[in-house]
Amino acid sequence: MSSLDGIVAAPATASPDALPLATRQGGEYPRPQMLRTHWADLDGTWSFRNDGDDPRWRAGFPDARDIVVPFPPESVASGIDEPGFHPVVWYSRTIDRADLQAAGHGDAAPRLLLHFGAVDHRARVFIDGRFVGAHEGGHTPFSFDVTDALTAGGIDGQADGDGQAGIDGQAGADAVHTLVVRAEDDPHDLTQPRGKQDWHEEPHAIWYRRTTGIWQTVWLEAVPTTSIEYLRWTTVDHQTLRLTVRTAGPRVGGERLRVDARWEEQDEHLATIESTLGDTGTEFDVLVPIARQANGQAEDELHWSPETPRLVDATVALLDPDGRSLDAVSTYFGVRTVGVGGGAFLLNGRSYDVRSVLNQGYWPDSHIAAPSRAALRREVELIKELGFNAARNHQKIEDPRFLYWADRLGILVWGEAPGAYAFSPRAVQRLMREWMDAVERDASHPSIVTWVPANESWGVQHIATDPAQQAYARALADVTRAIDPTRPVISNDGWEHVDSDITTIHDYEGDGHRLAATYADEAARTELFHGTGPADRLVLVGGAVDRGQPVMLTEFGGVNHQPGVQREDGWGYTTAADGDDWIARITALYDAIRASSFLAGSCYTQLTDTMQETNGLLHADRTPKMPIEQIRRAVTGR
Repeated sequence: MSSLDGIVAAPATASPDALPLATRQGGEYPRPQMLRTHWADLDGTWSFRNDGDDPRWRAGFPDARDIVVPFPPESVASGIDEPGFHPVVWYSRTIDRADLQAAGHGDAAPRLLLHFGAVDHRARVFIDGRFVGAHEGGHTPFSFDVTDALTAGGIDGQADGDGQAGIDGQAGADAVHTLVVRAEDDPHDLTQPRGKQDWHEEPHAIWYRRTTGIWQTVWLEAVPTTSIEYLRWTTVDHQTLRLTVRTAGPRVGGERLRVDARWEEQDEHLATIESTLGDTGTEFDVLVPIARQANGQAEDELHWSPETPRLVDATVALLDPDGRSLDAVSTYFGVRTVGVGGGAFLLNGRSYDVRSVLNQGYWPDSHIAAPSRAALRREVELIKELGFNAARNHQKIEDPRFLYWADRLGILVWGEAPGAYAFSPRAVQRLMREWMDAVERDASHPSIVTWVPANESWGVQHIATDPAQQAYARALADVTRAIDPTRPVISNDGWEHVDSDITTIHDYEGDGHRLAATYADEAARTELFHGTGPADRLVLVGGAVDRGQPVMLTEFGGVNHQPGVQREDGWGYTTAADGDDWIARITALYDAIRASSFLAGSCYTQLTDTMQETNGLLHADRTPKMPIEQIRRAVTGR
């Protein structure tokens, strides 16, 4: 990596042609912090098979059914609606000249990248029978350069990943190509990071229907020969951002990177930085100082927070040594800092009361895939309307477009890994790799303020006594800090912490008076840390000590209320007699939290009913169980 401080330059006379403003996108672009002018959406009707596993299908398959991508075959929205076990599934669709044109393919952008938002759990991808790449990890994105496959067709004799030859195909840009995806998802493999996906055929306890195969957008993008492959914004301090850029393709040396930052809301140019890249390497850092922030008296005007979700648009251009543009992308960032200190969570250097809700990100007809892109925006709007300023995305690495709306509309987000349920070398390797990819994908979002790589000792069931499992939890926390040292990390949310920057506790006590006594004052805090905590679990294990970290109640409530049609298997941690009793119970729990002298935040379980868990504030269809004003008053106390 080359670290470049950058030179402040004059503002550009013109921005690259037609680049969209990243902060004004409509929520469709699958990668919202790195936009180009063109992209081809490959979602929609594909061919599908889940009735076998034939290697000949890599070139396409007959007698197929239709499936609507990106909805999993277990869901109604997919058109398949088969919730049983699907160890192997196959997808196919054609890619034609219109798709290449939509992607922006041409002389200025000759390379073609095929992107997958997420495929659960292992994917192998073929074009015209030719193997183009594979990926493992059901929640993280991947892409392949498919230029040769889409501009020259299948290549006779080309060996694929199984050592099998490809097949002849049509040549040239006018050819119609066949894209095939084989997805493998063993429903009984507990070493796979799976989150809330059940390994039983029917959902039980707190687990839900599985998600197999493609469940986020598939898209095609054309890029220049030498291009910007990845970028990341990191807040250095109250007035400085670090931009990390990774390039792809050939370089001659002496290329330059130009960054223009503008606060569009106020029509204010903030910075232009231009730096010469080193002659070797593909990853470079550029410091972007925001001069207007140097005077601390006015710095709050630009700070991002849930109350003031101010975003800065930026254009990042890669220039050749003569100053001609090789590539350019549109992006955005938020100026904000997060941390802990004095027993408080700190946002922009000041204590901030985190009022969060547990968000399962699950819909009845589409499961963990959002039913529409508009639904992701509506989820953020509902969280705010209910009186929350934060969401804990539970056991799911959420669609980046949810994070865009969290950035733009203003909620804090706790990013959490989907857990595995086994402890073994394979489970460790799988979750560690997928989690590192997730942190790298999402680290630029100002809304994400905390990382949670493990929850309730899932996958480390004996962490209280097993040094190996303790080492694993510490390693997860430490590797997260190594990738991103700017955010607090929770080593094991809920209990049995080995190394957490915030001590989080899950407590489903249903009586407000008893809950108030548990979290009343410093004496209660001392008793909590030195005795057995809620759920009969120790708060600290493995030599961990109380360093005065903030304490948060990150799961509580879960009050069951089923107005209207009753689910026979519906449940909560306690049950309300009617709507008025439900509101009274929630209010009493929040009153207990508000009375605590040391709690720095909380997270109510949960936003919506989810299958058999009927303890949501909203029904599964996102309609409120009582008037939103009443729920908001219970949550906020006003």
